[in-house]
Amino acid sequence: MRVHVLSRAHELEGTPDELFPFFADAFNLESITPAFLGFGVLTPAPIQLGTGTVIQYGMRLHGVPITWLSSIQRWEPPHCFVDTQIRGPYRFWHHTHTFEALPGDRTLMRDEVRYQLPFPPFGELARPFVRRDLERIFDYRRQMLPELLEAFVKGRTLRAV
Repeated sequence: MRVHVLSRAHELEGTPDELFPFFADAFNLESITPAFLGFGVLTPAPIQLGTGTVIQYGMRLHGVPITWLSSIQRWEPPHCFVDTQIRGPYRFWHHTHTFEALPGDRTLMRDEVRYQLPFPPFGELARPFVRRDLERIFDYRRQMLPELLEAFVKGRTLRAV
């Protein structure tokens, strides 16, 4: 079984201590996920994130309703967290988020997603389409995060943890 990797990194205004709380609120994932997925958190609020937390999401992949159940496997605020898929569209999903302090009150945020496609070996035929969708999702996040994080840090959002 082939494991695929998608890695992204970009610099953000603010320190890890300032930015990490945005990601510590599972409901903020809705604001950084493109509308084409129809994504929503199904687990009732409040959700206290930490190692072992399980969260359920709903979405539509190309019109097909999907339920995704994930678990936080590692929780090290404000430096890192890891979520994995328990049940969902992938055979395997492991997403590492890291936050590295940079000079000038900036943060280097890295995402590394390791995934396997379902229905081997036929699932591999969909790899170009899955990769395109994942890139669209992470491109959207890159576009949305600066403004959302600026508002969050300045206290203009309601979803503060």
